[in-house]
Amino acid sequence: MIPATATPHKLAPAPRVLFFADAGPNVGGGHVMRCLTLAQALVARGAVCGFVATPSAAEVLDAFADEGIERVAEEDVAAAARNWPASVVVVDHYGFDRTEETRLRAVGPLLIAMDDLRRAHDCDLVLDSNLGRTAADYPGIETLAGPDFALVRPAFAQRRAGALARRAQDAAPSRLMISLGLTDVAAITARVVAAVLPVCAGLAVDVVLGAGAASLARLQALAAADARLSLHVNTQAMPDLTAAADLAIGAGGSSVWERCCLGLPAITVVLADNQRPNAAALETAGAALALEAGAEDFEDRLRSALRRLAEDAPLRQAMSAAAAALCDGGGAERVADRLLARI
Repeated sequence: MIPATATPHKLAPAPRVLFFADAGPNVGGGHVMRCLTLAQALVARGAVCGFVATPSAAEVLDAFADEGIERVAEEDVAAAARNWPASVVVVDHYGFDRTEETRLRAVGPLLIAMDDLRRAHDCDLVLDSNLGRTAADYPGIETLAGPDFALVRPAFAQRRAGALARRAQDAAPSRLMISLGLTDVAAITARVVAAVLPVCAGLAVDVVLGAGAASLARLQALAAADARLSLHVNTQAMPDLTAAADLAIGAGGSSVWERCCLGLPAITVVLADNQRPNAAALETAGAALALEAGAEDFEDRLRSALRRLAEDAPLRQAMSAAAAALCDGGGAERVADRLLARI
């Protein structure tokens, strides 16, 4: 019982974390997706999370955000941070430069920048999960660097032990997953599917893409004519699909860490300049094969790489082990803990 003269203890207010993530036909939905992964880890720790709901980001949020994630209608992130109000702002946006960061910091919140370009920043903390990155890449700023901090949903880590045990049995491949981004930049998904179908004998093919993907109509026609193809549109089942796959063809963005977490032998397709260094580092580490979508002989090289993976059991075993060693799927929890410790 509290004495009449005592002052009741006031609970500290919950941290309020605002995310500003880029999205759209040219950049895809990966920025919003990895921010959602961090937001969900923060909410589980008692934080309140919101997103600046630009029209492009809102499309991804509509498909994948949990009900507890708030939306902020302001498109100017500084105004949103002031009016929401935010104690922390997380920016994942290549178009948001150091000048914008300085303007945002004047509003007052702690500023976290997600990056993989080794740009100059004016922020409190940088997160760059690319393989080989270190704090030296962002001098003078606290940095969470490398795949230990890759933002992978907990559902992937929950399937890790079972997936790795199954891959260790080294059965002949029976399922191929093709996942090249929700927005399907330059209709790359249909291009890849059409290129590899001639060498997919004996493989069921799971194709993952968004409802607005440029390839959707063509892929629906291909799937209607070919029983091997299954389309998964705006799917919530990526952890299960990744665990069930034996081989993958995937984009070079943040989804590489989902595949690594589950030890999935993969061909990484470089769709943008910023993906190239990490894709090359993964190939050097033996964790994936890397191909440039812009290469003149891309289709031929893609078919050759897929045949090689399907036929070379020792290569698949070595690649699975190398990939799994890079990422254990616990990065979102580590980042959430470090971020909240800064508040």
